[in-house]
Amino acid sequence: GQGVPQNYSEALRWYLLAAEQGHAGAQWSLGLMYGKGQGVTQNYAEALRWYQLAADQGDGVAQFSVGSMYELGQGVPKNYSEAVRWYRLAADQGHAYSQWSLGHMHQNGLGVPQSYAEAFRLFKLAADQGNPSAQVSLGLMFGIGQGVAQNYTESARWYRLAADQGDVVGQGSLGILYRQGQGVPQNYVEAYKWFALSAAEGQELAVKDRDSLLKLMTPAQIEEGQRRAASWKPVEGRE
Repeated sequence: GQGVPQNYSEALRWYLLAAEQGHAGAQWSLGLMYGKGQGVTQNYAEALRWYQLAADQGDGVAQFSVGSMYELGQGVPKNYSEAVRWYRLAADQGHAYSQWSLGHMHQNGLGVPQSYAEAFRLFKLAADQGNPSAQVSLGLMFGIGQGVAQNYTESARWYRLAADQGDVVGQGSLGILYRQGQGVPQNYVEAYKWFALSAAEGQELAVKDRDSLLKLMTPAQIEEGQRRAASWKPVEGRE
């Protein structure tokens, strides 16, 4: 809807013209529209077909999309080994979400032998590009000592990077650390701020954490927490 009224059917028509000429970006965009049912009836098999055409040209975003469909079993039987193969192709090109997804597969032993060390390596590659999901994953690994020595300070650092970008899991997790005083000084006001921001996006756990924290706070602390949440602005990531 930029410069013209939003029209998915017209977008689909123009993507199709370019996709049929072999334009990888258009093929991926067409796959996305079929996957979401925008301008056309949702059809995962057709989405996968267009993603595959772009992926076969070496397009990293399309390779990630093909991997996702194999991981989720959308348009194709679920196949973790195939998901890993496509994620790896994109990850090797530096695609951050593929690096994170491949790390997730290693962390959980899906399509590959479980390896926390490899998961950590891949998460770090993606996190250093500003990927918030990978930053949250690193925060968790440091928090529970998975594949790395437990370190709440490092856990808080990675959660904060994600939280500052607006990642609701990172916000809720950082709130927990402030509530407990783990890796950061205990601070109910800061904990409330992060819980409130995450809760505002519908995170049920954050809603419960925020409401239980209220019982420990003074009216002045609650007011300050609400003020901080209201004035918070996200930081732009590097992706």
